Amino acid sequence: MRRDRPLSGRQEAILYVIRSWIIEHGEGPTIRQMGARVGLSSTSSVAYQLGQLEERGLISRTGREWSSCRLDSPKPRRRGLRSR
Repeated sequence: MRRDRPLSGRQEAILYVIRSWIIEHGEGPTIRQMGARVGLSSTSSVAYQLGQLEERGLISRTGREWSSCRLDSPKPRRRGLRSR
């Protein structure tokens, strides 16, 4: 399963940028701001990494823009049904 794989260095860097930016500015950074901080000039590369983090449940966004993203704690995996 995808959640079981460790985060890439780039994904960890993007999470760090989001966390520090929210602490400093009160909202998430734009894609260009994230890219500049992690060394990616392609906004589509940043958007891809953000999509991967969103799929894992580590971030979410309240609007269409990535600057509306927020950090989420990963949801625990379901282990199946328990019998009584």
